[in-house]
Amino acid sequence: MHLLLLNGPNLNLLGQREPGLYGHQTLVQIEMALCERAAADGLKLDCFQSNFEGALVERIHQAMGQVDGILINAGAYTHTSIAIRDALLGTAIPYVELHLSNTHAREPFRHRSFLADRAIGVITGFGPTSYDLALEGLVRHLRKSVLGGEG
Repeated sequence: MHLLLLNGPNLNLLGQREPGLYGHQTLVQIEMALCERAAADGLKLDCFQSNFEGALVERIHQAMGQVDGILINAGAYTHTSIAIRDALLGTAIPYVELHLSNTHAREPFRHRSFLADRAIGVITGFGPTSYDLALEGLVRHLRKSVLGGEG
């Protein structure tokens, strides 16, 4: 199974940016740990981060026919990007939306997601563990849909 992890704007600043809210782990540390976990489960995981909406859209397009599922922390684009939503829907790649912080316990503008209604699921508020939970949920969903049962 081949998966793609997408991280949006400012996530490259993890470890420095508001550590009380986002924690002390860097994005590289989170990605490395998730890649190790994926490999231990026999999965291939590619990681991509960009501060540019168009780069994220392009990477989603490139993933069509190449990956089985997407994990996406679109950062602030979660609340603003119809382009990322359209790319995800246009490629029809199953995806899980995830966030380090509980977006519903934050500013009102963060309560709306343009991705959530079509996601397999949304994981929010568990810090770096959100990535592990999203990976587990996506893999279980994909295995269930392929095998027709729990997997």
